[in-house]
Amino acid sequence: MATQIEQEQLLRRLRKPEGIVDVVLDTDAFNEIDDQFAIAYLLQSGHKLRTKALYAAPFFNDKSTDPADGMEKSYDEILRLLKIMNREELLPVTLRGSTGYLPSETEAVDSPAARHLAALAMSYTPDTPLYVVAIGAITNVASAILMNPAIVDRIVVVWLGGHATHWHDTHEFNMQQDVAAARVVFGCGAAVVQLPCAGVVSAFTISGVELKHWLLGKNALCDYLVENTTREIGDDEASFIWTRIIWDVTAIGWLLNEDTMLDSLEQCPIPEYDHLYAFDRRRHFYRYVYHINRDNLFVSLVNALAKA
Repeated sequence: MATQIEQEQLLRRLRKPEGIVDVVLDTDAFNEIDDQFAIAYLLQSGHKLRTKALYAAPFFNDKSTDPADGMEKSYDEILRLLKIMNREELLPVTLRGSTGYLPSETEAVDSPAARHLAALAMSYTPDTPLYVVAIGAITNVASAILMNPAIVDRIVVVWLGGHATHWHDTHEFNMQQDVAAARVVFGCGAAVVQLPCAGVVSAFTISGVELKHWLLGKNALCDYLVENTTREIGDDEASFIWTRIIWDVTAIGWLLNEDTMLDSLEQCPIPEYDHLYAFDRRRHFYRYVYHINRDNLFVSLVNALAKA
């Protein structure tokens, strides 16, 4: 049971950040087209967010042969984006993550990313934490916590994972592949901000017309994002109208502390292996994002990308 002081410190860390803060980003960048938007948004927001490291996360679907291949492809995609953005100074802190998912809630998966996070977080304090943004399966973060539990009071984990608590299940890509890791992160007592997918951040989309009007021809970065998105759409790109979710962007948007979303303090839910949430009112607090102001966030994103 947390002491009063520990409870007060947790609640302070769960406030939206003010001023400039340090951030690491854990991303399955090759899995979807929205990770690239999120990475670019982060790097273009240096006036508020100092990027300290980028970690490649594992994933497994039709774009990878296994989680290790997904991680390696994500690592290469991060490097590709850094070169497009002329941010080669971040190459030494762009690290490979886990080649698989957490095997149990007590076994860390060793990787350069997990080791780096476990060490880096120790240079922060409960009053000046490191912000850990995760937009993929969360094994790297959970592994760092298992390797060095002392970092729990020195980090704020902002995770895009799971579905809304009112949704009928938690069968969401990031969470369904990595339930043990989600349980570690949600249960360790760290400050956690959840951006649920279906029912909340699924509201954040971009259409083909908007993509081309606001980004095409602005700079090399914007052209790459347009090309990558339209390639993913494929034949549908020629349709009369389409939209694409770019929900990973919302995790960066929360950190920027602008008028782009609504959230609340709730008791942290328990992700179960049957892909449902369990609830216990005795659980510690976490911050739950329940609404996205789509237009405000879209303006912020476009302005940031167009200035690259």
